Amino acid sequence: MRRQAALFLLAMQLLTRLPTPRVDYTPERMAASLAYHPLIGALIGALAAAAYGAASLALPHASAAVIAVIAAAFLTGGLHEDGLADTFDGVGGGKDREGALAIMRDSRLGAYGALALILCAALKLSALAALPMAAAMTALVLGHSLSRLSCVALVASSVYARPSGAAKDVAEGGATSLFGAVFFSLAIAAASLLVVPFEAVLAGLLGCALGHGAMRLYFERKLGGYTGDTLGATQQASEAALYLGVLAAL
Repeated sequence: MRRQAALFLLAMQLLTRLPTPRVDYTPERMAASLAYHPLIGALIGALAAAAYGAASLALPHASAAVIAVIAAAFLTGGLHEDGLADTFDGVGGGKDREGALAIMRDSRLGAYGALALILCAALKLSALAALPMAAAMTALVLGHSLSRLSCVALVASSVYARPSGAAKDVAEGGATSLFGAVFFSLAIAAASLLVVPFEAVLAGLLGCALGHGAMRLYFERKLGGYTGDTLGATQQASEAALYLGVLAAL
């Protein structure tokens, strides 16, 4: 039980800026902590949904959606948004694999990355603003959870594209952690049925899968695998596509 608590806290330290008790770090623990990523995602989504609900008491739904997206980005420190921008800058601007990887290490924001951030935010905001309040709040929890499952699935089914890097320590944990990640994700999806109809949850799952697949088609052909940045890009694409799926079914 103590080990599982340590894995949960390591996952929280990686994915959020929330204060946590100190946990001894090892690469093996970091890899195993992938199983808790969807649960941490649900926590992020729940806090963003709370911000949405509070804002909706005094503001239009569109403004509440903006506040919810801001809250999620604040909780994560923009971790995944940074990965999305770097991925599009690297893959869009690099002539080959080495060039793309080099650009992705550059902290400066380019035109491809800026455009990706703007368009992805626009998709999320427009979908959340168009959903009924209860459905939007549920979609936030579901989207943040399942998009982290999408990242775990990428780690489990692809190869790390760099000889070393920030995401190297989790590269060996995808396959062994996938079962736990799926379990948490399915539990959260089942709970969401209390608020939104089955077809909306199913459409959200399909959208998440399509977002995952589309993003992989974009970067894997050039990179031959994934990096920490592309994990962030996959999360963002999966989250936005899930919101669109839920909206399309309602």
